[in-house]
Amino acid sequence: MRAFASVASSIVLLVATAPAQVPPFPVGFKTRTISTNGARIFLRVGGHGPAVVLLHGFGETGDMWAPLATRLARDHMVIVPDLRGMGLSSHPAGGYDKKTQAGDVAGVLDTLKVDKVELVTHDIGNMVGYAFAAEQPERVTKFALLDAPVPGVGPWEEILKSPLLWHFHFGGPDMERLVKGRERIYLDRFWNEFSADPKRFDEASRRHYARLYARPGAMHSGFEQFKAFDQDAIDNKAFLAKGMLPMPVLAVGGEKSFGPMMAVVMRAAATNVQEVVIPQSGHWLMEENPTATVSAIVEFLR
Repeated sequence: MRAFASVASSIVLLVATAPAQVPPFPVGFKTRTISTNGARIFLRVGGHGPAVVLLHGFGETGDMWAPLATRLARDHMVIVPDLRGMGLSSHPAGGYDKKTQAGDVAGVLDTLKVDKVELVTHDIGNMVGYAFAAEQPERVTKFALLDAPVPGVGPWEEILKSPLLWHFHFGGPDMERLVKGRERIYLDRFWNEFSADPKRFDEASRRHYARLYARPGAMHSGFEQFKAFDQDAIDNKAFLAKGMLPMPVLAVGGEKSFGPMMAVVMRAAATNVQEVVIPQSGHWLMEENPTATVSAIVEFLR
C-alpha cells in the first residue's frame, strides 16, 4: 500500500507540474522570428494558397488562433505573429502605437515576399489591423474584426465610458509593481468578466498565457499597448479623413459582449460591412464558441 501511495503521489505531482497546453498548430507549421521595424516578431507560418494574417489581442498570443489556423491551412498560407511586446516577440522600449505595429506586420509580409493578404483580428489585433488596412488598403483583400473597438472610430468616446474598461488607463510603475508576480490574478479578471461563461476559458489556457505574461517585460509592454490609445485615436482620425476602407469587412461580435456594436463601429470606417453575432459567447470568441466563430470567418473568406 505504501508503494502504491508513493506512486500515486508521484503521478499527482507530475500532473500538477506538467506544462499547461493550448490547442497546438497543425503539423507542418513552422516558427521563425523576423527582425523588422525595431522589433523581433515571432510567428507561425503554414499552409498553401492566398495569404491570411491572424492578429491576436491582450491576454492571449498568436496561440489563440490554432483552431482557425488548422481550418484555413487547407487552402491558405496562414501567418500568425505575436504582436510586439507579447508572447515570444521582443519587448522594445517603444512603438506600441498601432500605426507602428502595422509597420511590423508590413515588415513581416515584405520579408516573406507576400503582397496581398486577408486579415482576421481580435481585440488589440483589430487596432493594428485597422492601421495596416487604412495605410495600405491595396494590400488587404478582406478584413474580419472580432469583438473590440478601434480608437477614434465610431462611438469610441461612448465606449470609453464603460466601467468595465478601467484597465485602458491602468499602467505606470506602481501598477506594474502591483501586478508583478500576480499576473494570473490580473488576467483572470479579463478572462472571467469578459466571458459569457468563464469556464469556457479553460485552466490549461489560463496557465499557458499567464506564464507568457509573467516573462520579463511582458506586463510593461501590455500596459504600453493601452497607453498608446490616445495616439492611436489621433492616427485613426487622420486615416478616416483620407477615406473609408474599400475592402469587404466582417464585423464579428460576441452575443454577451460587443454584439452588433462591432458593425456600428466598422460602418463608421468601411463602405462594405457584414455583421455577425456569435451566440453564447462573450469577448473570447475562439475559446467560448470556436465552432461558430471559425465557421463565420471561413464563410466570409470564401
